Amino acid sequence: MSIRIGLIGAGLMGADHARILATEVPGVTLQYICDADAARSRSVADAYGAVHATSDPLAVIADKWVDAVLIASPDQTHAPLTKACIEAGKPVLCEKPLSQDSRECLEVIAAEVKGGKRLAQIAFMRRFDPAYVEMKAALDKGLIGPALMFHCFHRNVSAPANFTGQMAISNSAPHEFDIARFVLGADYAEISVFRPEFVDANKVGAPVFMVLKTVAGQLVNVEINNNAAYGYDVRGELVGEKGSVFLRSPIQSEIHVHLQAITAYPEDWRPRFAEAYRLQNSAWLKSIETGKPVGASAWDGYAATLVAEAGAESLAKGASVKLSLAAKPALY
Repeated sequence: MSIRIGLIGAGLMGADHARILATEVPGVTLQYICDADAARSRSVADAYGAVHATSDPLAVIADKWVDAVLIASPDQTHAPLTKACIEAGKPVLCEKPLSQDSRECLEVIAAEVKGGKRLAQIAFMRRFDPAYVEMKAALDKGLIGPALMFHCFHRNVSAPANFTGQMAISNSAPHEFDIARFVLGADYAEISVFRPEFVDANKVGAPVFMVLKTVAGQLVNVEINNNAAYGYDVRGELVGEKGSVFLRSPIQSEIHVHLQAITAYPEDWRPRFAEAYRLQNSAWLKSIETGKPVGASAWDGYAATLVAEAGAESLAKGASVKLSLAAKPALY
């Protein structure tokens, strides 16, 4: 039986989700492509064989011919549309962040708790990335002993014109916040955020460096540099008492020429995490068939947002900020 998907948001990420669902995941019907730009929704719908194109997201969610919804619209729409899906009783895969306001995340959680069923999956796709999966497996098997530290860095070629140091924390870093929390299996107790002293925090793409401590006492450091210039580059190393696991990016080839061995960096995140997105979307569809939730929950989305809020506060104050999660509902 084909699962009928309504995809909301047909921009860069939404169009890529449409491509994945149409060409790489079996058992899917793209029932709707929805975007505020009607011409764009029609273009993406035509490109990937969707049944309908529209500009009305609430109509997509309400349509009885839509079994599940994928949200890739602008960040500020994520929580309201996810709540609408939950209230309609429909599974939803929502791009991160669930919200940049932790209180709004809690409202989504309350809606799920009221319904008594997990319907929302947050698209922290790194949980499905083979390199991170191997890293977590090595820790869980005891190969490197208890975890001590997790080093992360996340670099982009260049930042958009409005991208500030605060946005590096709220928009880029949540992937690191979530994957380190997932791999370590521990929540955070506090965060400190630093920047090079000669860099204005409001400068476009201003780099930030974060140090987090988990409730178990492990240390996590995260560098976000959105103007690294040379390419999209995500790396990490998990350090344990008996060894470490170093994250490797997939490399298809190495060119040997002019006394050099050359490997290329992608321009953005899509080539680096192509397999993670495919595996994530496949797992989401399987979870709809089985009724067994997978991936990051609305609670995980809330946890990442709370850390980002504390990080922005730390940057503004120039001091560490302690974290305190709300009481976790039994549903999660």
